[in-house]
Amino acid sequence: MARQCSRSGCSTPASMTLTYQYNRSVAWIDQLQSERDPHAYDLCERHGKRTTVPSGWRLEDRRAVYHFITPNRLAG
Repeated sequence: MARQCSRSGCSTPASMTLTYQYNRSVAWIDQLQSERDPHAYDLCERHGKRTTVPSGWRLEDRRAVYHFITPNRLAG
C-alpha cells in the first residue's frame, strides 16, 4: 500500500520525504524513504513543491537528478 502525504486532509500518494535538523536550521527533501520514519514527513508532489522554510533556514533538495551522458565524439 502506498503511503499518503503527511499534510492534513491530503490523501495523495507521497513522492518525497522531508526531514530537518533544528540546530543547523536546515531541511532536506529526499526521495521517498523505503520505510516510514516517525521523525520525517512524507509529502506528495504538490505539497513538496510548495514547501518553504523559516527565515534564516536552508532548504536542500537532495532528490536524484538524472544526467544524460552524451558520448564524446573523440572517445575511441
